[in-house]
Amino acid sequence: MNSSTAPRPTGARSADPTRPSHGPRPATDGRRPAARTFREAPGHTTTRTVRRRPPWYRTRAYRLIRTLVLAVVVMVGGARCAGGADTSDRVRAAPSAKGTTGPTRAAPSAQDNRTDARGGQRPSPARPVVPPGRPAHPVARPARPAPSPRALPGSRATALAIPYLDVDAPVMPLHLGRDRRMPAPPDDDPKRVGWYADGPSPGEQGTAVAVGHLDTMTGPAVFAGLDELKPGRLIEVRRADGRTAVYAVDAVKTYEKAHFPDREVYGARGRPELRLITCGGSYDRRTGYASNTVVFAHLTAIRERARTG
Repeated sequence: MNSSTAPRPTGARSADPTRPSHGPRPATDGRRPAARTFREAPGHTTTRTVRRRPPWYRTRAYRLIRTLVLAVVVMVGGARCAGGADTSDRVRAAPSAKGTTGPTRAAPSAQDNRTDARGGQRPSPARPVVPPGRPAHPVARPARPAPSPRALPGSRATALAIPYLDVDAPVMPLHLGRDRRMPAPPDDDPKRVGWYADGPSPGEQGTAVAVGHLDTMTGPAVFAGLDELKPGRLIEVRRADGRTAVYAVDAVKTYEKAHFPDREVYGARGRPELRLITCGGSYDRRTGYASNTVVFAHLTAIRERARTG
């Protein structure tokens, strides 16, 4: 009798070819496919080998994706290494309009623009060529101050000039009064400068002092623009022996007469210096000016007597 038409025994399980029987369980170590026994019909037992699905990390698609990712990483790393090693951009020295040489950037080459990992263009950085043994950026050294000229022997002052203020005034000697104060030149001669005769002469060691009027009832006087002087302006004082002592302005300060710093103004500094003093600050008709303006200067040069014939 054909087994395909045999009657199903009572109590027998369904002969579903895809459903395993109660035989031995398949192996689960993942090394070999397990053999399973299927019962198709009474009296016929078929043993077939069923392959298990491999894990996700052993699939062909995962291996392909992994290969592509590694390739992209290698390409990006190679592009960055190549970009860091480029030295095609240089800085060259070209003559400027004044005949000196200055740094100018060379024309970009065909390799200056490179493509990054995203396909964009990025310029290569400029790298100056530095001679061996020299720093990349020269260090500016502060200029040494010019040495002070040697102090002169005593010789009285005859004239005082301030080129910046167009001042060229005669000088008269002054002495301390009974109140131990130095008076100003006469009011009827506002264009004259008074020189403290008991102190150093022009160019002599110590702190020399000259005074002058700011203004009078008739108008501006010899030191009217003294507060306009800036550091570096020159003051020239001619001497009786024909030499000229040249002073450079250090500072211009204003002090109230009630708190005038005698030591700061008249004190010696260890070199030939000059002080120009005039009135300043607010003015009152009864008491006059409330302050004094002081110019601080030091000796910078000596001009010798001009030779004739």
